[in-house]
Amino acid sequence: MLMADKDRYQSPLASRYASTNMAYNFSDNKKFSTWRKLWLILAKAEKQLGLKDITDEAIEQMESHLYDIDYTVASAEEKRRRHDVMAHVHTFGLAAPKAAGIIHLGATSCYVTDNSELIMMRDGLDIVLPKLASVVSKLGKFAREYKDLPTLGFTHFQPAQLTTVGKRATLWLQDLVMDLRNISRVRQDLRCRGVKGTTGTQGSFMALFDGDEDKVMALDALVTEMAGFPAAYQVTGQTYSRKVDLDVLNTLGSFGASAHKIATDIRLLAHLKEIEEPFEKDQIGSSAMAYKRNPMRCERVCSLSRHLLALVVDAQQTAAVQWLERTLDDSANRRISIPEAFLTTDIVLTLLQNIFDGMVVYPQVIARRISQELPFMATENIIMAIVKAGGDRQECHEQIRVLSHQAARRVKEDGADNDLIDRVKTTEYFRPIWEQLDQLLDPKTFTGRAPSQVTRFLDTEVAEALEPYKKLLDAGVKQEDVNV
Repeated sequence: MLMADKDRYQSPLASRYASTNMAYNFSDNKKFSTWRKLWLILAKAEKQLGLKDITDEAIEQMESHLYDIDYTVASAEEKRRRHDVMAHVHTFGLAAPKAAGIIHLGATSCYVTDNSELIMMRDGLDIVLPKLASVVSKLGKFAREYKDLPTLGFTHFQPAQLTTVGKRATLWLQDLVMDLRNISRVRQDLRCRGVKGTTGTQGSFMALFDGDEDKVMALDALVTEMAGFPAAYQVTGQTYSRKVDLDVLNTLGSFGASAHKIATDIRLLAHLKEIEEPFEKDQIGSSAMAYKRNPMRCERVCSLSRHLLALVVDAQQTAAVQWLERTLDDSANRRISIPEAFLTTDIVLTLLQNIFDGMVVYPQVIARRISQELPFMATENIIMAIVKAGGDRQECHEQIRVLSHQAARRVKEDGADNDLIDRVKTTEYFRPIWEQLDQLLDPKTFTGRAPSQVTRFLDTEVAEALEPYKKLLDAGVKQEDVNV
């Protein structure tokens, strides 16, 4: 970064966190070279359909100057004309003088602005989807590895019944699989605006082709194909419906909700010292407290996910307030909200890839917490065992109730360990089942179908969701470095 850049604010989304690919996808070079490509394919399609004013030399000059954009000229022109599209039409015309008279022929500004934005969103989704598939794959491996490890479940963040570490991970995984399906669906639904004219009627192109409706429809189809889309929106105003942006940002925001919930859960478990995100050898958790291992990656996921969630409101309001065939109060907002939604999604995915790649589990800490709560959970099993040994259910219930309250009082008032089982072992009433206690207290007997649920979920829904990305995953999805 040049020193002069230090005098101007730069979004940390691009300058600090985002991947090179996503930062480029919404860069000026990508945007304005895409405009030039769109002008080129429009000219090619119009020439193919019989317009005589478009020469081979004009096409060749346009093709030779797709990337050498003179931003100094463009900036001066925009300042003079107060119109960014016409400034770049003029700048492109200077670079390709034989094409100067036919660049943008029949088009309105939204031909390049809307189509380029759809291309950038399409390409952005193509960056997001493999990363999300990688995140799902990594978390799936974690879930399978720990599918049998019992852990204390929590409801209301209060101790509940046991689950397994892997089963808990599938709750996160299920949300991410939904996100993968939703974003994939949005990618498949995305279309080209095509050539529609100032109010969507294609009137200018009807005039250009002397009222030949078939040629106008063929032009729309050719431009759409050349732009890399399978189809165009059949009806538009001057712009494509801003519901499209909302559809895209809704799915990205929904992923943000998933990421926030997952990262929050990991932060809670880190507080319990049961699970931690990766912590590098020389990493410093606190400038003051040298012993600390703060979950900074998960905290950043939560921080950025909140921003991602907030951006959905921009798309909602923009879609809601468009007037008739269009108003321009969408433009400035979309210049911010759409790129930032993609940049933020990209960054959060990079963080999750890193977290799931090196998440650390502490089985002994988990076992110790289970040992503090399991005796209370086992009371029902103890009662059933006494009844099977010939005891009275009501009498046993009273015996275990008294001992449980004594043990609970010791835990809460004295800060001591839960000694309920020791009390059972020294109470003569329970002698008939003393030898069964170890079996009755085996944590794995309290996890229900959790292990098999994990296996079935991974082998069916997760496998199905990842199937389209199998080749990419086998080849390896690039893992970006996590910045500080």
